[in-house]
Amino acid sequence: MADTGIVRLPVRDLQSWIDRDWSNGIVLDALQGLEQFVVRTANTTYEFTVLSPRARLVLVRGGRFFPEYTRATLAGCSLGGSVLKMGVIHQGFMVELLHEGRRIVTTSVREITAVAGSAH
Repeated sequence: MADTGIVRLPVRDLQSWIDRDWSNGIVLDALQGLEQFVVRTANTTYEFTVLSPRARLVLVRGGRFFPEYTRATLAGCSLGGSVLKMGVIHQGFMVELLHEGRRIVTTSVREITAVAGSAH
């Protein structure tokens, strides 16, 4: 079976979710604002600019839902189920965004790259 990059957790084993190394990703609360990064998923490349880390507001461009820079709320990342890691993006997980009352879910994140020269 091909490696899809999706991390699958047994439903009964939430401890593996809790114990996971969450250090390799984007944590909005740890940012100052105006940071820029590119997220490449299985199907699309997204460009993000953080507007307000605490409110999780971003500008996002990419895919069919965001053909131009659009203000959205970064809900967090998930495996497509009911467990959501709020305000973060991690490899192997799907990004969940809120825009105009809709929840947009990307395919699995393959790569996260900071844009050179953006605020850190």
